[in-house]
This record gives sequence, C-alpha cells and structure tokens, in this order.
Amino acid sequence: MKFSDAVMATASMFLIARSLYAVLAVAFVPLNSSTMSDGLAFIIALLVAPLIVGYVFSPKIQEESKIKAIGGIVVLSTFVLMVWLVIWFATPQASPQFKDFLSSMFNTSGWTNYEWEVYSALVQTMLTVGGLVLLFIGLYVGSMLRTPKKS
Repeated sequence: MKFSDAVMATASMFLIARSLYAVLAVAFVPLNSSTMSDGLAFIIALLVAPLIVGYVFSPKIQEESKIKAIGGIVVLSTFVLMVWLVIWFATPQASPQFKDFLSSMFNTSGWTNYEWEVYSALVQTMLTVGGLVLLFIGLYVGSMLRTPKKS
C-alpha cells in the first residue's frame, strides 16, 4: 500500500466519520442529554467509518502485510483525529459545553487555568487513544469482511 492510498483512506474515513457524526448527534439528542449523545455519536462514527473504509480499501490493504497497511492508515488517521480534537477543544463553542460537563461532575469553582489545561490534555489523550483502538478494530474487521477473489 502506497502512502497516497493511506492518505486517501484517511481522508475518506474522516469525511465519512464527520458526516455520520453529524447525523447521529442530531438523531441522539432526544435520546439523552447533549453530552451523552455527542459521546455516543462520536464512538459509533469512529467504529462504523473505519469498517466502511476497511471494506472499500480491502484490496489495497491485502496487497502487503495487513497489519502494516492498517497501521499506516491508523497512525495517519490518529494524527488527523488529534488535530481535530485540539481544534474542537479550542473553539469557543465547545468550551462552555466542556466546562458545564465538568462542573456537573466535579467542584471546579477553585480550578486554575493550569488545572483546566491539564484536564483538557488528559481528555484529549484518552479520546485519541480510544480513537486509535476503535480505528484499528474497525479497519481490521472491515478488511476481513471482503475476501480477495481467487483466480
């Protein structure tokens, strides 16, 4: 698998995941509170999008070592996910929602800016590691669903 194929798979996965996330986030709002629906939509999008991409790019993935090809896509996708999370946590729209969510869980009235930054970094790290695992599982299972044709 060439690097251009990994970039194409990553771009496809990101577009599918963002589209799926937007639809699911709107669909899950009546289901529960907005933070719970966002998290559920995020997890489902990070599992379904790699399944689709793994299925579509299965011939390219199976050209060489499957783990090496999936690993390249996962590393590139995780970098994109990290950048997206940093941008999302830095936006003014996400910040009040994030602070309200934390205030409902902890007594944050005495927190300094340093504590907010550390907690934000911790949450971003945990989301990235969880995303890495979900991306790998989704790509591996998706590539296993499509078997190569015997000639």
